[in-house]
Amino acid sequence: MLLLHELTHWTKGKSRCNRNMAERFGDDTYAMEELVAELGAAFQCAELGISLKPRAAHAQYLEHWMNAMKADKKTIFTAAAKASEAVQFIKTMQ
Repeated sequence: MLLLHELTHWTKGKSRCNRNMAERFGDDTYAMEELVAELGAAFQCAELGISLKPRAAHAQYLEHWMNAMKADKKTIFTAAAKASEAVQFIKTMQ
């Protein structure tokens, strides 16, 4: 799962998915990118039939994710959409 998480981060670049959430999430940008990467990894695991196991890093980001979701109810949908976009981009590389 960690490799799929990092692969999802790789899609962030301008020449890939051009994902920059700094304007929307400010100080929580890093945590939001981690949420996108986690969701992207989960989506890829589901498609590949790989079982998910929680990582220790999940707990470190949980407070940021919860704060962002409390501030903006659409946060999880935004993160899921960005993760889906990343997974679709990765599929084009195959």
